[in-house]
Amino acid sequence: MNFRDQAHFAFVHLRERKRQTILTALGVAVGSAMLVTTIAVSRGSSSNVIEKVIDTSPHILVKAERVLPRIPENVIGRSESMVSMVTRNTTPEEVEVIKNYSEVVESIKPVKELRSISPFVLTKLIARNKTRFTPCVGRGVMPRLEGDIAGLKKNLLEKNALEELAFTPNGILVGDLLAKKLNAGYHSRIVLVTKKSEEYPVTVVGRFSSGFNAKDEREAYLNLALAQRIEGIAANSVTGIGLRIANVERAARTAAQVQSLSGYKSEGWEESNRNVIEFYNRNAVITLLLVGFVFLVAGLGVSSVMTTVVLQKLKDIAIMRSMGVQSAVITRIFMLEGLMIGLLGVAIGSPAGHIICHFVSAIRFEASTAGVLKSDKINLIETPEAHLIVILFGLIIAVVSSMSPARKATRYLPVSILRGDVGA
Repeated sequence: MNFRDQAHFAFVHLRERKRQTILTALGVAVGSAMLVTTIAVSRGSSSNVIEKVIDTSPHILVKAERVLPRIPENVIGRSESMVSMVTRNTTPEEVEVIKNYSEVVESIKPVKELRSISPFVLTKLIARNKTRFTPCVGRGVMPRLEGDIAGLKKNLLEKNALEELAFTPNGILVGDLLAKKLNAGYHSRIVLVTKKSEEYPVTVVGRFSSGFNAKDEREAYLNLALAQRIEGIAANSVTGIGLRIANVERAARTAAQVQSLSGYKSEGWEESNRNVIEFYNRNAVITLLLVGFVFLVAGLGVSSVMTTVVLQKLKDIAIMRSMGVQSAVITRIFMLEGLMIGLLGVAIGSPAGHIICHFVSAIRFEASTAGVLKSDKINLIETPEAHLIVILFGLIIAVVSSMSPARKATRYLPVSILRGDVGA
């Protein structure tokens, strides 16, 4: 009996139970369609977060943490009979800074990948507008340098806000959600309160909307000099330096180069935002595993159908065994039936998944600020690889599910079946 005859036997068996075969194949189809859609949603969600991270944060962050120790000034030489001791009294209130940041900037300028450099000072504040108040993080920057670092210029709601911030010493640029919390508009006067209860009146010169809700409701931009005064640090000191590079995929390698030249700890955008990226990737994996159980349910359906077919074809199996048909051939026939059910299922499920993805991506709704990102749609990334993975997975589940009934079909002795000792 050649392979063509075996496939014909398998097809005839399934054709005799059309309704049950179609229902089982639909189970595989539903699993395929759901898995295609889930993969597209997971990839779209992760990709959207990564794009936002790249677009709204520095590609490389130079921190105020030295990795190369400074040579103490009182170490004047080295001798066997002389020991130099260096002591440092650090208080909890001391702010860790990059001193003489202009020298650090000059030291890293030879890096070819660099496109923009912007020193900054971070300060934790409470913003108050009359009876409204909320905590926020002030970022003291040089407006002319910061515009291109984190996509700030294109996220401005008032297009000339950066220019106005540059010539307004006590100006502030706030996130649109922060402005709503404070009920503050263009040219509103608000007060910034420090941890030492010092108050600094400032004028709102504009708003920005990055799409990251946490950023838009907690961040504000100040002039560098004002932030230095609030933090009580010298004019030549900053708490960090933001860098933008030509190729974001080389961020880690470029960060290592910047770190070796500057002597300060430098991180690429992947490391700086590792928690956010890992959170979304972990959720995507969990979602895929949960949806994968739909395939397992479909596999149980395939196994149930094959078991029923085997019980109904016991006499046929006995006759074939009596005629000398090998057990492996009979096993292969029933596994081919499982393969045919899987083929029918994925043939329906893969196109159905594509249609669902197209339908979901076309849905528009009011942008919500409840999640991490502000968006008016569900982002999907549908790739041919996803369909190929789902098709292979569906076929494997169908074939594996048919193995046990197929092997069971060859365990009965033909004599026992023909005598009626084994029956459906």
